[in-house]
Order: sequence, then structure tokens, then C-alpha cells
Amino acid sequence: MPSGNRTSISNSDAEAITKKLLGALRGLRFGAVEITVHEGRIVQIERKEKLRLNIGCPDETDREAIHPDR
Repeated sequence: MPSGNRTSISNSDAEAITKKLLGALRGLRFGAVEITVHEGRIVQIERKEKLRLNIGCPDETDREAIHPDR
């Protein structure tokens, strides 16, 4: 959405923000990077990473040992 109030940003600030964003994205395979903006200014960058585990299901005998009532 266009806004009537535009906040100008210096080149050095833009560079610093870009570096922080790229750092948050670097190595991220599964997850999200969230940017929080207040009054036209970036105030927070949050990285949420998910770890995908490739663990197989235990076989029937292991399952019975873990949950004997099932």
C-alpha cells in the first residue's frame, strides 16, 4: 500500500539492513524470515528455522514396548 509518509534511509543504513537480511537468509533451508516495520522503519528481523528430521517409524515390536495398551 502506498503511504503519504515516506521515510528516507541512508545508503549506509540500507547496506547494513541488506547485510542483516542476507545473514538471516544464509543457510536457511526450511523456515521464515520476518521483517517488522513500525512507522516506516525496519525495527526487527526475526529468523525462524525448522529442522526436518528423517526418523523412521519404529517397527511393531518397538511400538508395543513403548505403548503396550495399544
